[in-house]
Amino acid sequence: MQPLLLHPAAKALLFALCLLPFARLFHGAWAETLGPNPAEALIRGTGDWALRGLCLALAVTPLRQWTGLVALARWRRMLGLFAFFYALLHFLAYAWLDKGLDPADILRDIAKRPFILVGSLALLLMLPLAATSVDRAIRALGARRWKQLHRAVYAVALLGLLHFFWMRSAKNNLGEVAVYAAILALLLGWRLLDAWRRHRAACSKP
Repeated sequence: MQPLLLHPAAKALLFALCLLPFARLFHGAWAETLGPNPAEALIRGTGDWALRGLCLALAVTPLRQWTGLVALARWRRMLGLFAFFYALLHFLAYAWLDKGLDPADILRDIAKRPFILVGSLALLLMLPLAATSVDRAIRALGARRWKQLHRAVYAVALLGLLHFFWMRSAKNNLGEVAVYAAILALLLGWRLLDAWRRHRAACSKP
């Protein structure tokens, strides 16, 4: 399995798979097959894939440790960047299709509706993470500061989940929210447990 993950074609395949939802949404908009409300379909579809991308990026490290497949670490950056890509598309679709790219109307809506406010905060937090997801940025910041900065992804995930919860609670449709909450609870809980184990191990050293 490890040689397959290290094969140059593996990253190209992952890139294509990550781009597939965008291609399907774009084709649906072009062919007018997104249903009676294509604007809502585009906004919700891009938002769903942003949250899924975050979950997948956060799952890389636990999977790498559970399976011993260290090559999985090569995929984390791409998954995180695609999560940002879909989050940005989600906001742009909302700003364009729902607000006509009117900055004043967008700002009023952000101030008025908490779920849009937390979603916007999540996107703002993702901006420096995406901007520093290159080797040059890691060297410039130093590994320690870079890791500290990228811990903001946990806040992004929680804000994204809260955004999704508030959006769905208005329609009393919380089934999917519960699924994402369980996934994120597992992934973040594993990290807390791992950090606690590392702390205990460090304290026990003579």
